[in-house]
Amino acid sequence: MVSAGIVLGAGPASAAPAPIKLTSASCPNEIVQGQASGCVTELQRLLNAHGAGLAVDGQFGSATLYAVREYQAATAIAVDGRVGPATKSKLYATGGSAPAPVSLNSSSCPANLVQGAKGGCVTELQRLLIHHGYVVDVDGDFGAGTASAVRSFQSAHGLTVDGQVGTNTKRALYDTDESPSTGLDLRSASCPANIVEGQSGGCVATLQSLLNGKGHSLDVDGSFGPQTLAAVKAFQSASGLSADGEVGPNTKAALYSNIGGGGGNGAPAPINLNSASCPNEIVQGQHSGCVTELQSLLNHHGADLAVDGDFGPLTDSAVRDFQSEKGLSVDGQVGPNTKAALYGAVTPPSSPPPGGGYAKILDVAAAEAGTVEGSARANSYGSAVGLSLSTSNYAWCATFVSWVAKQTGASSYRNTYVSGWVKQARAGNYHLSVTTNPQPGDIVAFDWDGGSDFTGGHEHIGIVRTVSGGSSFTTVEGNTSNPNGGGDGVYVKSRSTNSGYDVVFIRVR
Repeated sequence: MVSAGIVLGAGPASAAPAPIKLTSASCPNEIVQGQASGCVTELQRLLNAHGAGLAVDGQFGSATLYAVREYQAATAIAVDGRVGPATKSKLYATGGSAPAPVSLNSSSCPANLVQGAKGGCVTELQRLLIHHGYVVDVDGDFGAGTASAVRSFQSAHGLTVDGQVGTNTKRALYDTDESPSTGLDLRSASCPANIVEGQSGGCVATLQSLLNGKGHSLDVDGSFGPQTLAAVKAFQSASGLSADGEVGPNTKAALYSNIGGGGGNGAPAPINLNSASCPNEIVQGQHSGCVTELQSLLNHHGADLAVDGDFGPLTDSAVRDFQSEKGLSVDGQVGPNTKAALYGAVTPPSSPPPGGGYAKILDVAAAEAGTVEGSARANSYGSAVGLSLSTSNYAWCATFVSWVAKQTGASSYRNTYVSGWVKQARAGNYHLSVTTNPQPGDIVAFDWDGGSDFTGGHEHIGIVRTVSGGSSFTTVEGNTSNPNGGGDGVYVKSRSTNSGYDVVFIRVR
């Protein structure tokens, strides 16, 4: 679900030191946890311009450290929590001077946001457009580039193309969309071996999104036309590939490679530890995307490592601490048992009876609460449906439900479309059925724009956590906004059956 971007406590605290430009001689080469100064005030203001939601107090505490790491991960900088030259430069280059985002639905924003507007409402608009795959500067200034992106968004969503962000456009921007078109992995069997001009569909939409992530500015419309062809050729040329405009295996591999290279500017792209690309045992001295993934997973478990893809002594120590905590053999070698524990996989019975894992569904889902979108942990959910995309690049609510179903053995059904889950439940397939008496552990599907047809890309899905009687219930959902502000992830949300959207409860037994 697209984050509402409401920033809590983002205004400067009265005691905060005056901000100092990070690149000035007054700020240290590296700003790190524990420092307190105007440099930290400036850092917090810049992070808030990217949606961090920090209290601006000039104190580099744990919340600021977490925000720094999230920003570094999102921009392919080595995730070490230290604000050095690369992080400073990126903060200013990516619109860090923008006003803090303000929810478009708040009373602070006009009913119709139009070109020429400035401020936090525009920052929020620009962040939402980026979430939907458009490339705009996040500067809080509604200029021609933002207006063009708004029109493209309106056209893609069947809205009046007037460039004005009114009620319908706001709703579409905030609506959870499955974006199945950009959930396709170009390297999967679902896409042609060679994607070429004239083709259309989800594979082309994914291609366009990936090209935009490499600095191009395409409309993500799923149509491989002249502009997409030009962008493909430019990317191939810049990557040292044959610039033939055909997206084959080499071009696909380059598109999925990590942004940035060595020299401390970017860790190797993470690789799932269970893939054939990673050794059976990952050990000290190795340097690869497998180690990047390992470090990210260890940090998910509280390790506090620099994510640089280098298996050094600190990573070795963190591995041993993790193994000790989980009751594993403490040898510093990341083999099958340690990998399984890092991913927190719940091993289903070898031959689970139909719906046999039903009782585990809520426990497994609830244990994931707090997992942040784009993290190695969140990205691992895609393995349930054969996706290796970052969760930052597609809407993954149904992927999360599929992952939970796979872990528990509760159902053999997997699908990245909410509509698929509803269709199978209504047909009584895969031990799924529709119920009007929801219980904890049931699945719940939402159709934000009504009609109960669960089509059109404005759907969402989660798992029922509690039912309080009447119309209210709580859920565990993936790809949903953090109720405390910040990025999307797996969180507990309060929902209702009478809030203007349609709800279908699915029993798994």
